[in-house]
Amino acid sequence: MVPDRRTVQRWGRYADAITRWEHITGRPAPAPALLNDAEGPRPAPAFVEWLMGLPIGWVADSDDLTQNQQLTALGNGVLPLQAVSALSLLAA
Repeated sequence: MVPDRRTVQRWGRYADAITRWEHITGRPAPAPALLNDAEGPRPAPAFVEWLMGLPIGWVADSDDLTQNQQLTALGNGVLPLQAVSALSLLAA
């Protein structure tokens, strides 16, 4: 998979990895950051979900959690592939 020019312009040195993960997940990469004037850019919960391979909206579509709480939950989360590996090692 070779990233197109637009992908390279948007993602720079990460274009190859982004293109590969888009192909694997079958979903385009969401915007990576939330921009605001007060605090500067912050990671977007939807992008973190996408990076982790979680279903769309797994955490980011929760109306009960603030963006900070969503990022905390995602940051404390475990990738599904890691969980499967850990459980199979424990069961062996």
